[in-house]
Amino acid sequence: MRHLLSTADLSHAEAVRVLDVAEQMAATQQREIKKLPTLRGRTVVNLFFEDSTRTRISFETAAKRLSADVITFSAKGSSVSKGESLKDTALTLQAMGADAVVIRHGSSGAPLRLARSGWTSGAVLNAGDGTHEHPTQALLDAFTLRRHLVGGGDAADRVGADLAGRHVVVVGDVLHSRVARSNVHLLHVLGARTTLVAPPTLLPIGVETWPCEVSYDLDAALAGDVQGPVDAVMALRVQLERMDAAYFPSAREYSRRYGIDAARLGLLPPHASLLHPGPMNRGLEITAEAADGARSRIVEQVTNGVAVRMAALYLLLAGEDA
Repeated sequence: MRHLLSTADLSHAEAVRVLDVAEQMAATQQREIKKLPTLRGRTVVNLFFEDSTRTRISFETAAKRLSADVITFSAKGSSVSKGESLKDTALTLQAMGADAVVIRHGSSGAPLRLARSGWTSGAVLNAGDGTHEHPTQALLDAFTLRRHLVGGGDAADRVGADLAGRHVVVVGDVLHSRVARSNVHLLHVLGARTTLVAPPTLLPIGVETWPCEVSYDLDAALAGDVQGPVDAVMALRVQLERMDAAYFPSAREYSRRYGIDAARLGLLPPHASLLHPGPMNRGLEITAEAADGARSRIVEQVTNGVAVRMAALYLLLAGEDA
């Protein structure tokens, strides 16, 4: 891999390789000394034009655990707030010797523009661009699912494994969700079936061309009436900050038809898991009982995010020879 911009760019072998390396990285994080010398002398720049907590801290932690020098750049309080362009910001970072740029931007396609522009010679990692994609989130979701669905508790049994035959239901604000787009592509590459569930107003134009099924009935999907028994359900955040119109009648109505609660989790097989990319709107797309219950892997997703982002940085900057 030269850059990590989209899960649609990953082959089956590349996706599985990232998950396998993440297993190795996760194992090192159980040690008393968690740092590895792999990226010593390299510089990773976190370039965040949008607010973020989990993703920014996760990438910072991952780079530091690999012994890289980390520079975190926030658009607020920087020259961007004075009107500086992405190009000039990138050229400044290039002059400082950035080996990798982790970018989150409100405009879809900004990471691709940065990667193809020649403004930076470093690797570019997409940490979320507009409503387009969020590839490392999809990878950590797949990593979390593989840990619970493949090979029991033995990491060696998961090496080289994908999610073939598994079924994941993704419910919520698909229209504005870069997480949904990345997950649909990656789960398809890994052999899993995906069912998207949302009200018609929260589904994007052209969703029928995606490699997944679409349903408006959450209870039917969870009961296995759409594509068979469900191995995991992912609740998407309702992105109120991106909405400028009434996409559903009321919060109460949305929660009644598309919210995840204990009763709906009871429709799932005993082994099925609950995921959420965070941050959560408790009481809207998910209840506190469901979010904190035994099926929830939400906190585990945050932990796994560090290992997956360590793997991505390692593969992009150190390659296979380190």
